[in-house]
Amino acid sequence: MPLTLSPSSNFSIPHASTQLAPKPPPVLKTTPVIVIGAGLSGLAAATHLNSENIPFLLLEASDGVGGRVRTDVVDGFLLDRGFQIFITAYPEAQKLLNYNELNLQKFYFGARIFYHGQFHTVADPLRHFLDSVLSVTNPIGSVLDKLLIALTTARVLSKSDEEILTVNEVSTIELLKNIGFSDSVIGRFFRPFFGGIFCDRELETTSKLFDFVFKCLALGDNTLPAKGIGEIPNQLAAKLPSDSVLLNTKVVSVDFEDSNSPSVRLESGQILKSELGVIMAVEEPAVDKIFAGRKPPAPRKPARSTVKGSSITCFFATNVAPTYGSSNKALVSVSLIGLFEDTSEDDLTAEVVKELSGWFGPSMVESWRHLRTYRIGFAQPNQSTPTDLMKNPDIGPGLYMCGDYITSATFDGALVSGRRAVEALLKDGALVRV
Repeated sequence: MPLTLSPSSNFSIPHASTQLAPKPPPVLKTTPVIVIGAGLSGLAAATHLNSENIPFLLLEASDGVGGRVRTDVVDGFLLDRGFQIFITAYPEAQKLLNYNELNLQKFYFGARIFYHGQFHTVADPLRHFLDSVLSVTNPIGSVLDKLLIALTTARVLSKSDEEILTVNEVSTIELLKNIGFSDSVIGRFFRPFFGGIFCDRELETTSKLFDFVFKCLALGDNTLPAKGIGEIPNQLAAKLPSDSVLLNTKVVSVDFEDSNSPSVRLESGQILKSELGVIMAVEEPAVDKIFAGRKPPAPRKPARSTVKGSSITCFFATNVAPTYGSSNKALVSVSLIGLFEDTSEDDLTAEVVKELSGWFGPSMVESWRHLRTYRIGFAQPNQSTPTDLMKNPDIGPGLYMCGDYITSATFDGALVSGRRAVEALLKDGALVRV
């Protein structure tokens, strides 16, 4: 969701009023590049434009940068919107972010899985050798399964990222069965763990994404910034010219049919004209709205959503980063796959509390206080097979696309897509000048 374990309600009085005033004429403003959307991909695009000394405007419809990667402060607690973990081995992130400034806090490298009435530990033998030895005989997987995990690690580490993202693919579930993993370890470990990462309990996600994430997990640490996941986009935005980022600026359409230099119409009525191009850095549903009626939407798979059904994933955020808590209290983040549109927030909270009570005991869980529920409608692009994780960002004259649905559905994929969009724009600009 995450459902973060006091609610308050705000009420407004319905009213109506009519005010008539002449519409001001559209204001035409020209800038070299317009980037629409200040999520990770848009911020990455803006960062590369800035490094090339190319002026730009970064337009964001909401009141802050980050897109799906944001943090709220509620009653002194830091609440990340959606299930968020940052893996330090992401190669593009290493180039763009200052990890020291983020003050990254590390997760324990493993998981505790509730099975048959008790928790069982699965641990990385290279980082928690004793714990892994003690877990050899637990029912989460056989000794052979644990050997196959080691062999899978060696396999992905032997490949370059480009090779992983471009080789022939199968679904993740097919890959795991082809490797020889038992049904028990697939059901008790891979489905809850990677199903949570991909928002895909069926593990239909491409094996290319599984291998890429598995490699990053092997090379890096799972972390959270001490001040919340939102510090990642905040750090990128802080390095941009302050007058280049416009918040609360909603784009309603892009006109790209009559000119090689597209123009952008804002909700305010203002029109912005680009000299070099427009970079679309918004989620797929928003692209369809902006192009409504003028560019047929490309066929696509249904997105994956959170509140993350039949099983849940949770972690104690304050065990990872004490700064997420308040007054020596613990913060629990719970995720479910699916939106549960027909379930009220109170009923959903009650169901989660009931299931967690079976894990930790009713006397403990029933004393927890629900803080907020986030329903993330476009938590992950659907990257089931077949996929193309190296899509061309150039979608028309002076028009470019970026986002994790263009590359891999990861933090790193979003950052890579922003860079590739700028590279395509610069290449087209060089050809025009020639």
